[in-house]
Parts: sequence; structure tokens; C-alpha cells
Amino acid sequence: MKAHFASAFALAASLLSALGETNYAIQPVLHPGTEKRHESFNEIAKKGDAQLVFLGDSITHGWEGKGKAVWEQTWAPLKAANFGIGGDRTEHVLWRIDHGNFDGIKPKEIVLMIGTNNTGHQGRPQTELDGAVYQCSAQQTADGIKAILAKLQQKCPEARILLLAIFPRGANKDDKFRQQNEATNALVKAFADDKKVFFLDIGGKFLEGDGTLPKSIMPDLLHPNEKGYQIWSDAIEAKVKELLK
Repeated sequence: MKAHFASAFALAASLLSALGETNYAIQPVLHPGTEKRHESFNEIAKKGDAQLVFLGDSITHGWEGKGKAVWEQTWAPLKAANFGIGGDRTEHVLWRIDHGNFDGIKPKEIVLMIGTNNTGHQGRPQTELDGAVYQCSAQQTADGIKAILAKLQQKCPEARILLLAIFPRGANKDDKFRQQNEATNALVKAFADDKKVFFLDIGGKFLEGDGTLPKSIMPDLLHPNEKGYQIWSDAIEAKVKELLK
């Protein structure tokens, strides 16, 4: 599995190089302003107590905000750690893994969801890229997620990884960012081998029958509120506990 990820990652990088394109999603880079939180994760890792790690961006970070009550009830008793950082993209997570977030820790399971910021940050100048305008396709985001999986398997070879499909965003199915995330999800689904990496798409749990994303669940059409975190928790609890055994 690790060899497959490594070879595919190298092939993607070489193809992009040949085309003269830059795939930011696979190039580890520090997310400016997150150093303090990053270091707090390193301290958690050094203690080695966490059995379950949630890894991702602001949606994962939000377990400490709107999702706090659900976290304390459902996930804290399982010795869970929250390694979410708001605004993170795949390349930021790659940098974190390279700089201590999983050094000393031996979790039984990692729940990973990342990529919506690779989609949503397009067109923005990025300080960590010397002001270059950020671009990232569905395929490039998928390449970044594949690279994360490879690094996690190197750092935590005994851990099972539950790869979650990127949550729906935008008001309805016509939202261009939602469409790109769906394209990414279709690609990363193939990364699951159902031995070490497992894929789960719970996006439909947040949507109305017509594909509308209600503000009663995600008020800004991106981040869950208390109700949204309960939906998330209920949708994955059985699978998480199954993989922890």
C-alpha cells in the first residue's frame, strides 16, 4: 500500500513538472500563524496517549467550538485528540506531519477529512507562496490527500485510517466549489483498500432531498453548527468504534 502511494505520488509530481504546472497540494508548507496550535499537537503526540486522532481543517477544529458538547460525550471517552487547524489545506497537513504531529503517538485510528480549502482558496494570493495566486484542481487535491495517506502510514503503520469524503458546501448542487469537492471525493474513494484505509461519504446526511444545504445545519454553508456536529458524530460513530477494535 505504501509503495503504491509513493509511486503514484512521484508519477503525479513528474507529470505536473513536465507540463510546467505547480501542484501546491503536494508541496508541504507551513500555514502562517498556526505555529502555536501546531506545537500543541506535537506535545499531545509526545505524550502518546491518544488512541483516536481527528485530522483536518476548520471543520475538524470546530469540535472544540460548536461540536464541543458532542465531543465530550462521544469522542473524549475514546481518548480522542483533535488535530484540526482552521484554514488548512493538504499541503499544510503534509508539513505538520513532517514536523512532529505524529512523532511519539501510536493511535489505533485516524479520522481524516481535508481538501475543501484547496477548492475554496483558489484565486487568492497566498503569503506562504510568496503572494502567488493559489490554484488547485480536483485531481491535485486528490494527489495531496494521497500524499497525506502515505505519510500517515509511514508514521503510524498500525493505525487504521477513516478517510471521510469532503462535506458538501454551498447552497445547492450548482455551487461550483461543491461540484469540485464532489469530483475530488470521486477520486479519493479509490484510495481505500478496506484493510488500512477506509472511505466513508456522509455528505448526504446534511442535505435536503433536492440537494439543498440548509442553514439550520451549516449557517455559512460550510461549517456545521451544534446540530451539524451531532449529525456528523451519529453518522460515523459506529464505523469509528468498529475500526478501533
